[in-house]
Amino acid sequence: MTRYVFITGGVVSSLGKGLASAALAALLQARGYRVRLRKLDPYLNVDPGTMSPTQHGEVFVTDDGAETDLDLGHYERFTGLPASRADNVTTGRIYLDIITKERRGDYLGATIQVIPHVTNAIKSFVLDSDGEDDFVLVEIGGTVGDIEGLPFFEAIRQIGQERPRGSVCYLHLTLLPYIPSAGELKTKPTQHSVKELRSIGIQPDILLCRCDRPIPEDERRKLGLFCNVRESAVIEARDVDTIYAVPLSYREAGLDREILAHFGMEPPQEPKLDRWQKILERVRNPEGEVTIAIVGKYTGLKDAYKSLTEALTHGGIANNVRVNLEWIEAEVFEREDPAPFLEGLHGILVPGGFGQRGAEGKIRAARYARERRIPYFGICFGMQMAVIEAARSLAGIADANSTEFGETKEPVVGLLTEWMRGNELERRAAEGNLGGTMRLGAYGATLTAGTKIAEMYGDTEISERHRHRYEVNMAYRECLEAKGLRFSGTSPDGLLPETIEHEGHPWFIGVQFHPELKSRPFEPHPLFKGFVAAAVEQSRLV
Repeated sequence: MTRYVFITGGVVSSLGKGLASAALAALLQARGYRVRLRKLDPYLNVDPGTMSPTQHGEVFVTDDGAETDLDLGHYERFTGLPASRADNVTTGRIYLDIITKERRGDYLGATIQVIPHVTNAIKSFVLDSDGEDDFVLVEIGGTVGDIEGLPFFEAIRQIGQERPRGSVCYLHLTLLPYIPSAGELKTKPTQHSVKELRSIGIQPDILLCRCDRPIPEDERRKLGLFCNVRESAVIEARDVDTIYAVPLSYREAGLDREILAHFGMEPPQEPKLDRWQKILERVRNPEGEVTIAIVGKYTGLKDAYKSLTEALTHGGIANNVRVNLEWIEAEVFEREDPAPFLEGLHGILVPGGFGQRGAEGKIRAARYARERRIPYFGICFGMQMAVIEAARSLAGIADANSTEFGETKEPVVGLLTEWMRGNELERRAAEGNLGGTMRLGAYGATLTAGTKIAEMYGDTEISERHRHRYEVNMAYRECLEAKGLRFSGTSPDGLLPETIEHEGHPWFIGVQFHPELKSRPFEPHPLFKGFVAAAVEQSRLV
């Protein structure tokens, strides 16, 4: 029988429900259980694909081409299990499916209502794979009390009533703020959050309390009494120095034991956490450090690059160094010389992005890295800007540009209108919708033997996740390769460029895909491992 754990949040947003879900899944997995994670998002967008990264953070892309919430990235990194489009749903998706069915006449004249039609659709999503796993952990986005979340809370309340007794657990993540003037942690916000949850029919079974210091026994008893939970079910979630300490911290606090006790389960074994301890040792006690510049356009919200920063951390773990990040807004380089900002740094990374803002700054960053022989990693848009830089500076194509920014005489980068997915031809039009119309998900690529990138992968056939609408124009390949910019990887049919590298440069690589999406702390992505290793070599020269 599958057990369901519903993770809700209270008091304030950004408490870390995604990390809490991922860490709990890792603990259950370490005990030998089969685990699956899902995310319910209350916003009306069909998916986060058209949302600004400065509002919502990173869009995480799955192998099957779903644009999902960044928490699915935490799920994958902590468990190693690939997520899919079946693991994230929004209010927008639920309503779109219901309205599509209604227009087709599937409801046979019924009046469509939130209860039962919307809640039934949510329940169907949650219970889709019932019986396949030991535990399904379901995170509900937002905060209890948000009006847009009410259908989701009602749906999980109904699941608790309809499932066999003892097969559902409600875990509520909340905040215990410390008030310096009072000299104590305050329980009242948590009490009110639980009261709000109970008012819609959900009694939490476990409280996971975020705090920056130990919870005194008196406060723990008070929370148990006023929130109607066992004192042992008040679990301390202390602040930690790295997210990779969270599973061990929760284990010490007894979260996994309390979950199993709630279900009346005898644990089959103690959790095997050796690999987490090794990761933590490497993060906390590195042998050296490097500093890498991220030249981006969404640097005001670091969550816009969440998988990227974690992949760099993984590259540091692989090389036993700490990776320090220097965040630089790309637009700065459109006004000022990059040298004072980049002098003495050990690597430059230009990540993905959309639109013209900051593009010229990214081009100047690529030129600086090429001319100064500093390790450069261009991802998606960062690869495209590196190619435009080479076209202008090396091939003498002064008007080289991207059609993303408007009409140009030299479309070195242009709109991708058709490509192969397996044996099927995918087509897109410039005037089409923006949502879900990119080249999304996992695609194969063929690398040229003997190139630096093939050496790092240790293979010439790879598969990576994509998310882009524009592509480097292969018509310019010959003239660029004559100047030393090698197209070192293409799509299997040879029609689309996947990777480039500058011959003779210590480490200058661009990729059209997003390798950060597949990096794990236990399996650092080979490109990030190689990039950080090149930065280590650069640090010895500075």
